[in-house]
Amino acid sequence: MRMQTPDEALASAAAGGDRDAFAALLARHYDRLFGLCFRLTGTRAEAEDLTQDICCALPAKLGSYRQAARFTTWLYRVAVNAAHDRRRRIATHRKAADGWGGWEINRRAGIAEAAEAEVWLATTMARLTPELRDTVALTLGEELSQKEAAEILGLSEGTVAWRMSEVKKRLRDIARAEGML
Repeated sequence: MRMQTPDEALASAAAGGDRDAFAALLARHYDRLFGLCFRLTGTRAEAEDLTQDICCALPAKLGSYRQAARFTTWLYRVAVNAAHDRRRRIATHRKAADGWGGWEINRRAGIAEAAEAEVWLATTMARLTPELRDTVALTLGEELSQKEAAEILGLSEGTVAWRMSEVKKRLRDIARAEGML
């Protein structure tokens, strides 16, 4: 019966302390959330950590869900914000460690496990700015419309369209420079 209950009703019940409703929401959206986190971070280990962090914080955050947007739109916004926070923490640690250090070694090791095409794409995506990476993760990875991505990112639809154009241009330039085109 919970599987037929709309997300918004489950979110309201979970915000009120209904553990079964929370479990149903997680069961319904965990894989999509993890997929988005993977696209936002670029590595499985980072995606697992980020997804776990979001799931742990979600019960407290559900109280702020006002149903002005679909639950998935709100959840994606939570994920993007969590990814931004994580990037800031990593940047702070990186500065403290005076360089890339172990984080870069771990990132490269995680990428090496993927197929060759995925390695190139993940490496190339990591070279994009976080803003461009977030936009790609939502529009291509989560197959959201530019309008939906704009809503989640708090941008205009035109800005999302420009970012996607910029991503395509940069990927082509990188592929040419590496002799892939």
